[in-house]
Amino acid sequence: MKKKDFYEVLGVSRDASAEEVKKAYRQAALKYHPDRNSGDKEAEEKFKEASEAYEVLSDPPQRDRYDRYGFEGLAGTGFHPFTDVDDIFATFGDIFQDFFGFGPSRRARTRARRGHDLSVELELSFEEACFGVEKAIEIRKHERCETCRGTGMAAGSSRKSCPACRGSGQVGRSQGFFTITATCTQCQGEGSIVSHPCQECHGEGRRPHNKKLAVKVPPGVDDGTRLILQREGEAGIEGGGHGDLYVFLRVRPHESFEREGSNIYSEVPISFVTAALGGEIEAETLDGKVKIRVPKGAETGDTVIIEGAGVPHLKSKNRGDHVVRLVVKTPKNLGRRQEELLREFASISGEEAAMKKKKKGFFS
Repeated sequence: MKKKDFYEVLGVSRDASAEEVKKAYRQAALKYHPDRNSGDKEAEEKFKEASEAYEVLSDPPQRDRYDRYGFEGLAGTGFHPFTDVDDIFATFGDIFQDFFGFGPSRRARTRARRGHDLSVELELSFEEACFGVEKAIEIRKHERCETCRGTGMAAGSSRKSCPACRGSGQVGRSQGFFTITATCTQCQGEGSIVSHPCQECHGEGRRPHNKKLAVKVPPGVDDGTRLILQREGEAGIEGGGHGDLYVFLRVRPHESFEREGSNIYSEVPISFVTAALGGEIEAETLDGKVKIRVPKGAETGDTVIIEGAGVPHLKSKNRGDHVVRLVVKTPKNLGRRQEELLREFASISGEEAAMKKKKKGFFS
């Protein structure tokens, strides 16, 4: 299902200020809050939509990527659509505190949470993008703590029911027309606490780690192509799954070639003699130098197509073409004999008489 535009969801213009975005979200949160619309699935969906819109538009870097690339630009930024309202409450606890004066969590959160996605840029040469390559990269991310095996607890310890919320993970009070429930500040909504946290990871269950990866770049990629390495992002919390790693490719320009889709374009200079009489010349391609045939009477801008010498198609074994543009070069610093021959040529072809007549007519 196609997502709605985030600006339309909140009812603000694309140049709305941060305060206007926050105010619009507050109004939407009040209108569609689950405690005010119990059992109303449509209101719950609108609550999610407004929360997703606010998550992106309230963060300047994410908002900039969204403005430039739309939803596709959010990949690799850590943004994920909310699966349920508990995810919203867990993400926006401080915001709801500002809105209502009390936290919003309606029930204890599930401890296991998926890790964030990560993104990196990988630079390639023109040839590497065309023919594919395997590149080694190193990233820093959180991996499961091997000391506590991701539990966050010291050896021999266990979780115990939170005394503040009696294991529910939430406390509540009535305010206005609905009851607002808040995340328990002692257990952070978990419903239980760790009496003796792991000393290595300080109870988080994961630790920073450098990891080397081999990125296989397929033939035919272009600047801006995005590769996805599944489960190579951050480790999750409390046994949650890994996020993904998004690799954005940046291709360095070539000195002589330009690319459009799967076709390569280049220019080759030819002498006016070759242009007039035709002949064979050499042209540089992705596969090295090849001989091409220049037809008689060639002019600057004429092209010669070398079929199958372009870029491999990303999803097939076929290749594009290499289009060679001819550029006729006028000779300079001619010798006496060369000038004589040219004048003789001009005389035979009638060019010299025409030029004299034109010059005489101009001065008369």
